[in-house]
Amino acid sequence: MREPIETNHGSPPPPPPPQALLERLKDYGQEDAFALWDELSTEERELLFKDIEGLDLPRLDRIIRCSLRSQGLPVVAIEPVPENTVSTVEERTIEERERWWKMGLKAISDGKLAVLLLSGGQGTRLGSSDPKGCFNIGLPSGKSLFQLQAERILCVQRLAAQASSEGSGSSVSIHWYIMTSPFTDEATRKFFENHKYFGLEANQVTFFQQGTIPCVSKDGRFIMETPFKVAKAPDGNGGVYSALKYSKLLEDMASRGIKYVDCYGVDNALVRVADPAFVGYFIDKGVAAAAKVVRKAYPQEKVGVFVRRGKGGPLTVVEYSELDQSLASAINQQTGRLRFCWTHNVLVRDARQDVSHNLLGKLHCLRLLLKLWLVCLHMFTLDFLNQVANGLEKDSIYHLAEKKIPSIHGGTMGWKLEQFIFDAFPYAPSTALFEVPREEEFAPVKNANGSNFDTPESARLLVLRLHTRWVVAAGGFVTHSVPLYATGVEVSPLCSYAGENLEAICRGRTFHAPCEITF
Repeated sequence: MREPIETNHGSPPPPPPPQALLERLKDYGQEDAFALWDELSTEERELLFKDIEGLDLPRLDRIIRCSLRSQGLPVVAIEPVPENTVSTVEERTIEERERWWKMGLKAISDGKLAVLLLSGGQGTRLGSSDPKGCFNIGLPSGKSLFQLQAERILCVQRLAAQASSEGSGSSVSIHWYIMTSPFTDEATRKFFENHKYFGLEANQVTFFQQGTIPCVSKDGRFIMETPFKVAKAPDGNGGVYSALKYSKLLEDMASRGIKYVDCYGVDNALVRVADPAFVGYFIDKGVAAAAKVVRKAYPQEKVGVFVRRGKGGPLTVVEYSELDQSLASAINQQTGRLRFCWTHNVLVRDARQDVSHNLLGKLHCLRLLLKLWLVCLHMFTLDFLNQVANGLEKDSIYHLAEKKIPSIHGGTMGWKLEQFIFDAFPYAPSTALFEVPREEEFAPVKNANGSNFDTPESARLLVLRLHTRWVVAAGGFVTHSVPLYATGVEVSPLCSYAGENLEAICRGRTFHAPCEITF
């Protein structure tokens, strides 16, 4: 307990809390936020007033009540994903790949695609306080994740311009929306400015911040980080939907003629940003939402999978702990695959007690689940994003993560509230899945070098090995002074997006690893 501020003998008592704001807090059972008002300095009272005044109390009250009330509700039965909703690698024909590639390039050249980057996280576990996208994983070029992704956008723009029906090669622009957080926004903007937007036009990049939400006690009351500040936490990567809505960027997309939105996470060194084949597949299927998936490696792999909730229900994601062992091991006799094999994520961090909710018919469950590293490669129609933003806001159900929250009482056990990117799928009237090989499209950068997985070093090697295969397939040769499994060559995204158009650069040439191949 802080000591009350001393006043001169006979001086008037401190002013009471603003009555109107205090009454609003009482309406929602949050008047304890002003419990230490008399002990605050004038400056601290002003800070507390501004902090509380900035909260949307009716919305927060609805979210807290709905999220707490949803605990322990039953979950409807699950079914395997219908085979006709998945495009598998082995069943994908050359003709389909070429057709989808051309369809995607056409949509891009027509200005119908936007790219949406989820980049709210800091590189804390990488040993850096900078945004993750600023991180250099050690490639020969020394490029950051942001630069690799920007140059892939530049490459796709060039490919789309070259493929345009007019054959004029006129310029194509893909608008890049980048979601930051209060912790990464300023540094991200400065990084782009200092690097001249990596060759993109400044006006084709839009930054916006995800929201934060107060942390609450087990009975739903705000936890105070300090006597004059409510403890808050980011609202999860699923906060992108409400952030797009409240920043009016959905309207901005519509004004630009955008119809489709490619959404992905920043910490993947192999992410195929604005993948024309995925765009074309999405358009061809005529669905509201799609996701790239990888195949479950073995029945006990601790990953979440796509399922159908209820008879004929929409697709959604369930955690591995929801799958009975017999279901997890069940084989589809026609395909020889696991019945539940399409995973939305590929690696596991650590167990924790969460409350997780599947937003389908407001049926939810309390369960022990794992924090998962998501592949996080999605495609949505703009119309569907509007529907999701409104639906999630109306239902107001967030996942609850039990955490030790820094507070005026030290560490207080309470709830952090967050939404996940895959919370959108239960709202989709139609969803399609697109299988990709892990080794070609997923090189996560999560942990510092020295960890067992998902390190800059492991991501670097995945990039170098893939690009080395591209060079050899294009007729090039690679020499190396160390074992090839520990090195390789890097192909600049400005040269090739997915291994195409390398023959003119590589055929008959020898490259000594490690090196970067560029124009």
